[in-house]
Amino acid sequence: MSDHTVSTPVENTTVATGESPRRRFLRRFRNRPGAVVAAVFLLLIAVLGLLAPLIAPYDPIVQDLTARRLPPLSDGYLLGTDNLGRDTLSRLLYGARVAVSAAIISVSVGLLIGVVPALMAGFLGGWWDTILSRVADAFLSFPPLLLAMAIVGVMGTNLTNAMIAIGIVFGPRFFRVVRGAVIGVRESTFIEASRSIGTPTTRIVRMHVLPHTLSPLIVQISLACGFALLAESSLSFLGLGVQPPEASWGRMLAEGREAWNYTAWPVVIPALTIILAVLACNTLGDGIRDSVGRENRSER
Repeated sequence: MSDHTVSTPVENTTVATGESPRRRFLRRFRNRPGAVVAAVFLLLIAVLGLLAPLIAPYDPIVQDLTARRLPPLSDGYLLGTDNLGRDTLSRLLYGARVAVSAAIISVSVGLLIGVVPALMAGFLGGWWDTILSRVADAFLSFPPLLLAMAIVGVMGTNLTNAMIAIGIVFGPRFFRVVRGAVIGVRESTFIEASRSIGTPTTRIVRMHVLPHTLSPLIVQISLACGFALLAESSLSFLGLGVQPPEASWGRMLAEGREAWNYTAWPVVIPALTIILAVLACNTLGDGIRDSVGRENRSER
């Protein structure tokens, strides 16, 4: 009886401690069907955007004025046509390419701007932290979309500048997340031990500090992708991003307004796509945040 009582917790402890962080994350993530569906949906958007030149039934910029404003499920046009007779499905697929590119490039720019200064500010402290934090706070004081519009206005209206502008907006937000994670770990025992044996600061940051920032950073990246999709669509809608006749979801919204009195489909379809994509990014971010957390509500 006593032997059984002693051996049971030891066995459970072994199983619990023997599970790798990666397996634990995957197990927790699979228990969140909403996050799984969101991940699959976003992956589908990325694949369809990548394969758009191969699977799009029509050229997205070719006009056919004899087939204007056709509703969905019309003969030869699955999602109908816009005010200029362009195939909505083809433009939606090519718009997915723009959306994915905008998310990747803008987030990459934000990481480049925000992560390295955050590591310096959080680990070194002192005047480094003071100056860099004040700069980040200054950028954070502006509404993000308004700041992106101002940057595009200075740099010029095209997709590349729009993505750079969105990345600049992301930079201070990545800075804040990474800096907080670094401050939380810099006084740890293993950091002090590395310092005491003369390990170079750059090696400490690379080998010990940076890995501890990955979990909150990944969560922030997934949420930033949703904002990037929304910001790119907003800038293109306002004429500050993708320029006609190229296709993007924001441009489709802007051009769909011209046919609003005749048909709502050229507006409804891209608007619904934007809403679902942004919602999927936010749902995925929430799922990742819960899965990488130290405590899981379902396991308490």
